[in-house]
Amino acid sequence: MTVETLSRIQFALTIAFHYLYPPLSIGIGLALVWMEGLWLATGDAAWHRLAHFWTKIFGLTFAMGVATGIVMEFEFGTNWAAYSRYVGDVFGSALAAEGIFAFFLESGFLAVLLFGWDRVSPRVHFFATCMVCLGSHFSAVWIVVANSWMQTPAGFHVVATGTAARAEITDFWAMVLNPSSAVRLAHVLCGAWQAGAWVVVSVSAWHVLRGRHRDVSSRALHLGLALALAAALLQALTGSWSAEVVAKHQPTKLAAMEGVWPPSQPAAAYVAGWVDEAAGTTHGLAIPGLLSWLVHGRTDAPIPGLEAFPPADRPPVNVTFQAYHAMVTLGVVAMGIAALGCLAWALGRLERSRPLLWLLVFAVLVPQAANQLGWVTAEVGRQPWIVYGLLRTSEGVSHAVRAEQVVASLALFTIVYALLFAVFVFLLDQKIRQGPDEHDETVPPKRAVPFADAQG
Repeated sequence: MTVETLSRIQFALTIAFHYLYPPLSIGIGLALVWMEGLWLATGDAAWHRLAHFWTKIFGLTFAMGVATGIVMEFEFGTNWAAYSRYVGDVFGSALAAEGIFAFFLESGFLAVLLFGWDRVSPRVHFFATCMVCLGSHFSAVWIVVANSWMQTPAGFHVVATGTAARAEITDFWAMVLNPSSAVRLAHVLCGAWQAGAWVVVSVSAWHVLRGRHRDVSSRALHLGLALALAAALLQALTGSWSAEVVAKHQPTKLAAMEGVWPPSQPAAAYVAGWVDEAAGTTHGLAIPGLLSWLVHGRTDAPIPGLEAFPPADRPPVNVTFQAYHAMVTLGVVAMGIAALGCLAWALGRLERSRPLLWLLVFAVLVPQAANQLGWVTAEVGRQPWIVYGLLRTSEGVSHAVRAEQVVASLALFTIVYALLFAVFVFLLDQKIRQGPDEHDETVPPKRAVPFADAQG
């Protein structure tokens, strides 16, 4: 394989493994804010036990996210030097903003969140929890901004020519608010909220099944289901908005997502299917005119198909098509399971239905898989461009790196990541089995008072 192909495989492995953890940090951080806020508002020590327990899970996922994210920074220079030279001014400003506005905020209050339970007042600790949660969200903001600029570049101009060409920012806020940044951020955050909420649901359902920590676990289960359903509904709305932006700014990606081939005619939306790229056809279960209606509001509106674009400008169609449809399917499944859980909760049957509780335990895999497939859709669908319409992926690879070097580093990363994941699963399993402390000594009962009476 070529250096380009190997480098793409390596970066895909790196970012796929890393992206297991930031959504969990964002989603669990939001759940922590709710748990600790409910403790301060009600004085119920059960919420304190839950907040203290889930803080430990948050700390573990945060540490794994930091450790796995550092590698990507180096790969920009080792494997994608030409790309780094081209977008350094743009990408670097977004990464710098993440460090200043997000990482410092998050890490600065992290010690108080993890170790300040019996060292600061309840209100100060709650403030630290909110700041850590806000920092994790800010981190997502700047990473998504940087990636969205690669999808829909704006607020820049290109200086120099040839191998010396590079993009320079002319309008910082136009770069930040590029056409796809807002909707992609909303979509990513909804996916992160679901990932974190479903971890809470899964662990809590497992404890209820085992009859351990039943009272507090039932509360966490209810909270997790409510957050999961709300995020799933928002995810559907942001997904529809995202498709409209893709249709306007990345028509080749939309055509690949839905397997549309004719250059200009009303297009169906596929429920499921298979793309024959050699023959230029798509086979499957389709709803005629639905894609035209979703994009333009009427079933007879033409949609540019793949044949309207040169073959060299088309992405890998079947990979994009399958990833997109699998993502949508899993999103619907997650929404359905969350709705079923909330219905059983409303009817008072949730904790008595062991089949449903087991379903909730394993449903934790659904949003994680959907998040991964969403990134596959976004990144593969952008090909052959590393910066859409400006720089091809083949032009962004490092010329000084040899294929055997990439193979060696890829093998090493695979081994290290497998070991890291094993350690993560082992530590996570230990913390889950321990569960919320039965006799939490981190806060005296008198400190678990309503928010209005808590001493700052």
